[in-house]
This record gives sequence, structure tokens and C-alpha cells, in this order.
Amino acid sequence: LLTGFLLQVGHEPLPPIVGRNVLGRKVLYLPGFFTYARHIVEVDGKRGLFRGLTPRLISSTLSTITRGSVKKAFPLEDMEHVSNKDDMKTSLRKVVKETSHEMMMQCVSRFISHPLHVISMRCMVQFVGREVKYSGVFSAISRIFKEEGILGFFVGLVPHILGDVIFLWCCNLLAHFINTYAVDDNFSQASVIRSYTKFVMGIAVSMLTYPFLLVGDLMAVNNCGLRAGLPPYAPAFTSWIHCWRYLSAQGQLFRGSSLLFRRAPMSATCFPLD
Repeated sequence: LLTGFLLQVGHEPLPPIVGRNVLGRKVLYLPGFFTYARHIVEVDGKRGLFRGLTPRLISSTLSTITRGSVKKAFPLEDMEHVSNKDDMKTSLRKVVKETSHEMMMQCVSRFISHPLHVISMRCMVQFVGREVKYSGVFSAISRIFKEEGILGFFVGLVPHILGDVIFLWCCNLLAHFINTYAVDDNFSQASVIRSYTKFVMGIAVSMLTYPFLLVGDLMAVNNCGLRAGLPPYAPAFTSWIHCWRYLSAQGQLFRGSSLLFRRAPMSATCFPLD
């Protein structure tokens, strides 16, 4: 939990190491997930790995409860299963209706759970500056409300929701078209393949929507009085679009997406490897 977020923030306390790529050439690699985790344990002890866990668990619980409540309040009408190409319009309409319902549940649950997500991010990022500004859920709620008002609980919400919406529609529509046109009903394993299509599409689409997750998380800690959200670690962004453009210009829109094989940026390769 903590390790992944610190990689997103760009906190690199350990030097890169020399390794070789698939072509055998020497390249610089940043420490991976497990090396970084060992560093956190050395600094903070094992408890350090679980910074921000309590608000994150509360956030996940609120999200689950909200989704269930919305589903009960606005039940989706049952539609008969359609997979034949001749019923393309009917099946597509079914997918659109189901995705719209799923999108509504996701947006509402994200809105309700986001304040606790912000608190979790801020508790974790205190590792960078060794701060104790956010030491508990209730004290964090009070501090954010006093310093930033109600809007302080929803920083980074827009990119998170956009990422969720794009993910749902792309994943469901791609899976639908692949199952309809690429998988033959006469194939004996057609049902098995269709059951995995959405899962595979989810992995692929999640990589494409990762920048929204990154920007949303960075905005949650930006300019909040913590060292990791202020220069020189990061500019004081005026909006999530400003953050996106900054990361894009730096070639860092996918920062933290890889936990194991992390190539060092070009600025770190200013000395010869051979």
C-alpha cells in the first residue's frame, strides 16, 4: 500500500542499480517493490508498511456499502441473455444499459468514499518528510475542514471519476464486440473464452486509464502542507489538468505503474555504464 503510493509520488530514497535489458545492454534500474519495502521497514519498522491503512479500509467499506445501497435503490431490470450476431442491436443495448447502471453505482460510491481516500494518501505521504500532521482519521477530518473547507475532501475526485467511467465503458464495450465478432458460437470453448474476455480487457484498459489514477492521487496530497506535495518534490498545481500537463511534459504519466522492473529516467543516466 505505502510502497506503491510512494512510487507514484516519485520519492526515490535509494540509488539506481546497474542491470541488463533483454538485449544484454547495461541500463540503470530503480529499486523495485521489495527493495523499497525493506527500506521502509528499516526506517519505520514493519508498521510503516501500513501507514494510511485504517482510512483506506474505511474508504473501501463505504464504497462497498454505497454500491450495495444504490443497487437496491435502483435495481437493474433483468434482460434475457443475448449472444447471437443477428441480435446485435439488442445485445449492444443490453451492454449499454448495464454499463450505465454500473457507472452510476461507481460514481456515487467514489464520491462517498473519496474523503477517506484523501486522508489515507496524506497519512502515507508523511513518510517522505517524516511528518505527523495527519495522525488519525478524526483529527485529519478536523484539520482538512479547518484548512481547506469541504472541498479539501474532494481534491483529485474528478480524474478518479473520469478514469472509472472511461475504464467501465472501454472494458465493457471492447469485451462485447470481441465476444460478438471474434468468438464463434460454434466453437466448443466459446463460453469459456467469453468468460475471460472482460477480465483480460480490464487488465489492458487499466493500463490506459492509469494516468487518471496517478493524477487523482497526486492531487490528493498536493499543496496540503506536507513536504511531498510542495516544491521541490512537486509544483503547487492549480488544477488536475495542470498536474496532467506537468507529468506529460516530464514523461511521467505512468510513474509508479511498474513495481518490479523500473527503468531510471534519462537524467539518472548522465554517467557512462560501460
